[in-house]
Amino acid sequence: MAEALWSWSALLAAAGGESDGAPQVPITGFSIDTRTLEPGDVFVALKDRRDGHEFVTRAFEAGAAAALVCRDYRRQPQDKALLRVADPLQALAAVARSARARLSSQARVLAVTGSVGKTGTKEMLRACLARLGAVHASEKSYNNLWGVPLTLARMPEATRFAVLEIGMNHAGEIAPLTRLVRPHVAIVTTVAPVHLEFFSSVEAIAEAKSEIFLGLERDGSAVLNRDNPHFELLAARARSRCASIVSFGSHSRAEVRRERLELEPTGSRLLVSVAGRRIEYALNVPGEHIADNSLAVLAALHALDLDIERAAAAFSTLEATPGRGARVTLRAPGGSILLIDESYNANPASMRAALAALALVPRDRYPRRVAVLGDMLELGAGAAALHLGLVDAIDAAGVDLVFAAGPNMRLLYDALEPWRRGHWAERSEALARVLVAAVGAGDVVMVKGSLGSRMAPLVEALMREHPRLAEAGRQRAGSGAATEEN
Repeated sequence: MAEALWSWSALLAAAGGESDGAPQVPITGFSIDTRTLEPGDVFVALKDRRDGHEFVTRAFEAGAAAALVCRDYRRQPQDKALLRVADPLQALAAVARSARARLSSQARVLAVTGSVGKTGTKEMLRACLARLGAVHASEKSYNNLWGVPLTLARMPEATRFAVLEIGMNHAGEIAPLTRLVRPHVAIVTTVAPVHLEFFSSVEAIAEAKSEIFLGLERDGSAVLNRDNPHFELLAARARSRCASIVSFGSHSRAEVRRERLELEPTGSRLLVSVAGRRIEYALNVPGEHIADNSLAVLAALHALDLDIERAAAAFSTLEATPGRGARVTLRAPGGSILLIDESYNANPASMRAALAALALVPRDRYPRRVAVLGDMLELGAGAAALHLGLVDAIDAAGVDLVFAAGPNMRLLYDALEPWRRGHWAERSEALARVLVAAVGAGDVVMVKGSLGSRMAPLVEALMREHPRLAEAGRQRAGSGAATEEN
């Protein structure tokens, strides 16, 4: 039987609720979605477009140990243990607060935000810290007003390292979340033009990202990108919270400085100076942006005075995940297709990074480069210019054929040379048939767009038409060991 995450009495005290029944099985987790609920979870009935109270009985049918519900919820015949509260979301936050408070004084908590690279950096930290102790980290991109407290509520008391991703698309959203997390280290990967629909400038985005320092523990550290134009603003905000600054990047004054980067088709090798100590390591995921994320990880390890060489050995075992750069080889008549799945999300910075990584695929194996691009959303009045501005990135990547979906991508598509235009459609689903018919053996196909542009179904269409041969990119870029150079 799984070990209990919370006792019923401790959960009642943390949530500030009233018991209506008692669980018959150990509480082993929390869920806000009956489709992914695991037996032993507490189902939290949140209200959004649908009211979670409509799914309480279904949660118990799926094996929920209990349900966190409003006081006026009407019990159904199949319901089991209920924890009644005034507001389930506020109660979840209270449980999160208690979960954070019960950690050992030796535990260390890290929070990650940034315009791009949050999830990748969080996953790198998870892998590296797992070599040093018990790690708890956000699932997927659970980084909002629901995901952060849910992640904390799920955190075991014996956690040695916790890594929380914190996102936003409006000012003021990070502040309450970082105060829940109370990190010892706060990381800002970078600041870039995203969510401009809701901000007057990129500097305003930097100000919103700086909210992460409001929750820093006493004598905490801020890990900042020294190459970013907003470094000084972020550093000033961090210092106002009495944080020490650990910078990373290629800048001559970065404390964690990239001295050498060798980009390869399936990864990269780096030589990095960490406060004067030279460390060499391999990454198993390609792209300069991935290398930059690894510098942020090293800076966080350095800020916590951890064993960097031991932790960084995990870099060579990392693999990109579906929607975030996963590479799959597909069978096609006469050979194979390399599919790069970047379909989860997009903004100008991440789009450029994905195109640059596409360019690393050698033409001797995959001669034709195909980019399938969906609209980048929430860019406000500058959306047209930011989409048109990708022409130079497409040129630099040597893209041979472009398929595009969405009204803003139409502007980019029309600006391309006629020989580069594959097809454009108003909506992504209208691209599926023509895309599947157009690609073949020898193509490398990269699919990317904002989540709302729904590019993932195009990945699925390609995989239905062309059976998977094997996961690509498993060949290590180098040795699994991180070594120190004197």
